[in-house]
Amino acid sequence: MDWLLVLHIITLVFWVAGLIYIPALVVGSHLRESSETGGLAGAPNLPRVIFTHVVTPFALAAIIAGTLVFVLAPSIGIWLIAKLTLVVVLVSNHLLLGLLITRAEALGGKSVRRCCLASGLTTCLLAAAILWIVLAKPAFEGLL
Repeated sequence: MDWLLVLHIITLVFWVAGLIYIPALVVGSHLRESSETGGLAGAPNLPRVIFTHVVTPFALAAIIAGTLVFVLAPSIGIWLIAKLTLVVVLVSNHLLLGLLITRAEALGGKSVRRCCLASGLTTCLLAAAILWIVLAKPAFEGLL
């Protein structure tokens, strides 16, 4: 059980790190391509490769490991419902980041800077909120 919890935490850290890194990579790669020195002609789109081959598998592994932790040691409380709600928003942010990468490719990187900033900040806020809920396990007694 402990190894499963460690696996969940490690995969979650890599998932969130990727969700923070990719927006910066999108902006940076399109700034490089628009500069006079030029980008890497013919190279695969690095943000898409990292998103599909690194970050998404870590996301799936984090979700699967978290589900198994819950199945093996169920601890139901309102804090868990709040945490799972934030995880759903984090998954939605993950999906929107994929759309942002597609949009950046289609537009050549124009007008995606604000969206990248919003994605990165949203990820940071969600990760902090999830961490707080898991560690503090607030009672939320007045809500029901």
